[in-house]
Amino acid sequence: MSAGFYRAFEDRYRGSRELIKQRLRAYEPFFAPLRTLQEPPAALDLGCGRGEWLELLGEQGFRAHGVDLDDGMLAACRERGLDVELGDAVACLRALPDNSLAVVSAFHLVEHIPFELLQTLVAEARRVLLPGGLLIMETPNPENLVVGASSFYLDPTHLRPIPPQLLAFVTEFGGFGRHKVVRLQEEAGLRGDTPVALINVLDGVSPDYAVVAQKRAEAAGLAPVETAFGAGYGLALGQLAQRFEQRLEGRDDALRAALAELEKHTIDSKLRLAGAESGLEGVTRLSQANAARSEELAHALADLSNRVHATEVAQQQAEEARRQIAALLASSSWRITAPWRMVGGWAHRGRAALRARAKAALLGAARALQRAPRLKRLLRPVLLRIPGVTRVYQASIAAGQAMPPEPQAPLGDMSPRALRVYRDLQSALEKTRKH
Repeated sequence: MSAGFYRAFEDRYRGSRELIKQRLRAYEPFFAPLRTLQEPPAALDLGCGRGEWLELLGEQGFRAHGVDLDDGMLAACRERGLDVELGDAVACLRALPDNSLAVVSAFHLVEHIPFELLQTLVAEARRVLLPGGLLIMETPNPENLVVGASSFYLDPTHLRPIPPQLLAFVTEFGGFGRHKVVRLQEEAGLRGDTPVALINVLDGVSPDYAVVAQKRAEAAGLAPVETAFGAGYGLALGQLAQRFEQRLEGRDDALRAALAELEKHTIDSKLRLAGAESGLEGVTRLSQANAARSEELAHALADLSNRVHATEVAQQQAEEARRQIAALLASSSWRITAPWRMVGGWAHRGRAALRARAKAALLGAARALQRAPRLKRLLRPVLLRIPGVTRVYQASIAAGQAMPPEPQAPLGDMSPRALRVYRDLQSALEKTRKH
């Protein structure tokens, strides 16, 4: 790698000194209480880079020393008067006596070295630390899927990502009394119970993490950092994934409730539509019935109109007839001929009555002759001299027993001649009955 490349790379992608120094203050709850272990407490930073951590420790009263293989990075430390040396981190550890340091740190170093060398670094750090001293190792967090799949490989000197569980187990296996995974640098807006989107699951997990391991010590030596080890830090992949699932479940519940409400409205709409269709059918049938009745009424009205017209015509004709009759009755010819019409009516009615009475009397006499053969022989010569009586007599013989009963002659309406004939016949009939 060419001279100065890595310092320029760090300046571009790691962030400004002020930003990095601010981020490193997250470790104050761990290292600040250790000032009681030594006077002054000593610290060694492996792969110290531009020296932001050394500068922060110095401000907190630590006697901090740094080591790095990149002399270009160390130039930034020297510019600020920091205590640094060019060299190998593990070799520097091996040169230190046992139980001589309060803090050993390695920020973004372990991803640059082979795994066997990592185990050696952990073992040497435990040796040089005072009881209760801390080993702090920060590295990119592969739980963040964007970091693990992409941005980790932006640094050409990185070897492979190290999962938090693996790095924590290395310290446990290396003999440290306890350890804490501290996730760092997540967006502040994702903390708490704010809704989480899919992109937050992919890149919202804390992009960096550290394993803080403490060397075994008496309870009094562990107590100062008890609170720091008991706290929670950052966002893990499982946390964000669970919150995202809860959001999906809530949205699914809301969707199911909306669908249920929609189905309810759909059913209600179908029922209303069915009722409307039924009502429409009823209206259609009623409309058809009304149309038929309207047609019947139209025919009836037409017939009534015709009858009214005919009545009007008849009334006109009757009125005309009344006028004509009134004119006739008012005419002088009607008044002149009135006596003749009266006499003619009387004569016509008299002739009709006489004919009826004579015919009835002759039929009665004929029936009597049919019942009295001797009288029949006696009167036959007389009857033959009267043609009308002969015809009645012959009709009675043809009728025989089928003739109707003899009616009682209306004597008061007979003419004098008919009355004389009737009485003669009655007298002859009586005589025959006596013999």
